[in-house]
Amino acid sequence: MKMNNKFENQAGFSVGGFILEFFQSIVLALSVFVLVYLFVAQPNEVKGNSMLPNFTNGEYLLTDKISYQLGEPQVGDVVVFKAPPSEPCSAEECEYIKRIRAKAGDTAMVKGGKLYVNGQLINETFLPAEYVSEPGSYLQEGVEKTIPQGEFLCLGDNRSHSRDGREFGPIKKSLIVGRAFFKYWPVTSVGLVPKIRI
Repeated sequence: MKMNNKFENQAGFSVGGFILEFFQSIVLALSVFVLVYLFVAQPNEVKGNSMLPNFTNGEYLLTDKISYQLGEPQVGDVVVFKAPPSEPCSAEECEYIKRIRAKAGDTAMVKGGKLYVNGQLINETFLPAEYVSEPGSYLQEGVEKTIPQGEFLCLGDNRSHSRDGREFGPIKKSLIVGRAFFKYWPVTSVGLVPKIRI
């Protein structure tokens, strides 16, 4: 009888130990996930057609949140940023995905459906030839604007279907969540986001 009791106690202890270890593993995995999500990378879904043909509605990306803590965003980077205060949705409610086309100190202008940076026509070979850069409330036709310090002009690739910096102007670095660097869904789109430089 004593042997049975001892066996039952040992069995009860190992089941309890297993459950405790299982929950500890879950807590550890969740903690790592939260730390990665907050400080390293986060998933983002592409919504709408503003980044066609390079990003399509429903694609999922990983956004690198640490690079811009160590260095500056670069012209050509695809970035996810919180909506500026002037936008219909608040920064807490929505995020935009656009491409940086000019940085602090640069001048930008749209004219005749084309984008000019620092007085030079930008040959955006990564876009279809029929795509045009139309003017907006901020970047008006033929009017050159200088990008303020600490800010970046971000435009959609598909500018006929994009609400972007042409309307609301440059954004502050503090609004940038991170750089889109990897497509992971759907499987037909899996791969690194190409770096574009002008």
